[in-house]
Amino acid sequence: MKLTLRVWRQQNADADGTMSTYEVDGISPDMSFLEMLDTLNEELIVKGDDPVAFDHDCREGICGACSLVINGDAHGPERTTTCQLHMRSFQDGDTIDVEPWRASAFPVIKDLVVDRSAFDRIIQAGGYITAPTGAAPEAHATPVPKPDADFAFEHAECIGCGACVAACPNGAAMLFTSAKINHLNVLPQGAPERETRVLDMVEQMDEEGFGGCTLAGECATACPKGIPLMSITSMNKEWLRAARKAKR
Repeated sequence: MKLTLRVWRQQNADADGTMSTYEVDGISPDMSFLEMLDTLNEELIVKGDDPVAFDHDCREGICGACSLVINGDAHGPERTTTCQLHMRSFQDGDTIDVEPWRASAFPVIKDLVVDRSAFDRIIQAGGYITAPTGAAPEAHATPVPKPDADFAFEHAECIGCGACVAACPNGAAMLFTSAKINHLNVLPQGAPERETRVLDMVEQMDEEGFGGCTLAGECATACPKGIPLMSITSMNKEWLRAARKAKR
C-alpha cells in the first residue's frame, strides 16, 4: 500500500502546530496503525529528520496510551484502540489525517502526544477504596449479586484512553468519570466512600476544565471498550443523591 499521511507536528506546548505531509510506501495491510507510523519514523530518521512523537505502551488495546484522531475519528474508523487498528481498514492511495486529541484539558506535549494527567487527578480525587483488606480475601467472602458484578465489570473495562473526550463536541469527560465512579460505587467494598467519591471526582473533573455534557452520545460511540451512555445517567443519580445529603 502507498499512502499519503498528513500528520500534526508541534514542537512543544507553546509552539504553533501545523499539518505536515509524508508519503509512505510498501505498507502491509496486516500492519497495525502504529507499525505504519514506526515505518514512517524509520524513514524520517534515515533522512536525518525529527521522527513523529506519538504515545503508546502495551500495543494490545488495554493501556489506553495510543491516543490519535485519525481522519477525524478518535482511534480511527474502527471501534478499537489505535494500536489494534490495522491498515486493512484503509485503501491503497488513501490520504490519512493524523492528529492528537483535541481538548483544552489535554494540552499537546509534542506532535501527537498530549498530557492526559487530568484523568489521573480525577482518579486521585476518589477512584479508590480505603477498606483495609490485609491478605487477599477469599473470593466468596463478600457476596456480590451478579447484576452488580456485571455492572461493575462493564465499567471497569474503561482504559482511560480519552477517546470519549476527543469525540465529544464539548470536550466533556463525563463518560470516563462515570465509569470510574460506577465501577466502585456498586460494590460493597466501595460503599464507605460512595458519596464522597462522586462529589469529589465530579468536582475535580470540573476543575480540570473539561466541557459540560449535553448527552450528544459521541463519547459512547467512540469508546473502544463499549462503556454505555447510561453510565452518565447512573453517575448523575449518584451525584444528586450525595449532593442532597451533603446539602451542596
